[in-house]
Amino acid sequence: MNANWFLSLADPRSKFETWRRQYNETHPHIVLGWRTPQEFALAAALQDAE
Repeated sequence: MNANWFLSLADPRSKFETWRRQYNETHPHIVLGWRTPQEFALAAALQDAE
C-alpha cells in the first residue's frame, strides 16, 4: 500500500479488500503447510468428520 496514490477514500478500501481476500483465500501460508486457508479448513473439516 505504500506505493499507491489514492484518488478517494473508496480507492484504498477497494484495494485493501482485494488484497485481504487474496491473502486470506488464495495465498498459501507456511504455518498451514503451504496450503491456503480454504484448503486447510476443508482438510480440518474432513478430518473432524472421520
